[in-house]
Amino acid sequence: MNRIMECVPNFSEGRDKAKVEKIADAFRGREGVKLLDYSSDADHNRSVITVVGEPEALKHAVIDAVGRAVELIDLTQHRGQHPRMGAVDVVPFIPIRNVTMEEAIALSKEVAQTVADQYRLPVFLYEKSASAPHRENLAAVRKGEFEGLAEKMQLPEWQADFGPAEPHATAGAVAVGARMPLVAYNVNLGTGDLAIATAIAKKVRYIGGGLRYCKAMGVALEERGITQVSMNLTDYTKTAIYRAQELVRIEARRYGVSVVGAEVIGLVPMEALVDAAAYYLGLDHFSMSQVLEAKLME
Repeated sequence: MNRIMECVPNFSEGRDKAKVEKIADAFRGREGVKLLDYSSDADHNRSVITVVGEPEALKHAVIDAVGRAVELIDLTQHRGQHPRMGAVDVVPFIPIRNVTMEEAIALSKEVAQTVADQYRLPVFLYEKSASAPHRENLAAVRKGEFEGLAEKMQLPEWQADFGPAEPHATAGAVAVGARMPLVAYNVNLGTGDLAIATAIAKKVRYIGGGLRYCKAMGVALEERGITQVSMNLTDYTKTAIYRAQELVRIEARRYGVSVVGAEVIGLVPMEALVDAAAYYLGLDHFSMSQVLEAKLME
């Protein structure tokens, strides 16, 4: 593939493996498309798929995957820790190689128009594709979630960019856009008290006075009896993984709570991990040019 676009669609199903596999099948065995990774979380009740491809081939694969999710997922029966407004909750396009952000924006709008027409699904454009400043932030677009969507869409400022004027009965609505690569990074806490995780998340995220490129929320991992600060680092070059980790640790101390683990959801740029490794190992003047695999890919 000479021109590579990435897409990381999030689907509101993390417990029924058969459904997740049927959605992932939309990306398998297609020329010009490569399924890189997919993961599911039962507590979040959500799956994240990472796929790359030539822009045109990727577009058709994503449209097919959206159709499968609309058919398979019923949000009226969905419960999970992660906020959601749609069966396909968010579809971001990320330029990777020999494609521009402008091309990613154009592709997102083509996909938005098509899924709105084919599946009668309301679409909100967000991030770089947003049609207005108040729609750039995904959290603002998703606020109210599926249950509050019908009332929200009656407001003039929250009419869909594409598709019908009311939510799909079982699939809600979808946010489609273009953005830079982000790191989905979660820090697990040694407490089952969700109020503590939520309080820490509020201190860590940008809108609470925390890290500039950090979005965060508290999540209960009920099966494990612990909680989590779930974060999206929207620019890992300016808000590093280690900085987010250490700020969560600092805020947790006031509650006498320990960090008991962490996880990356989906794929992560090598540079983000190298940056964290250099910090924790105390390496001076370390750079990507010293990473063997990076040199081999030059």
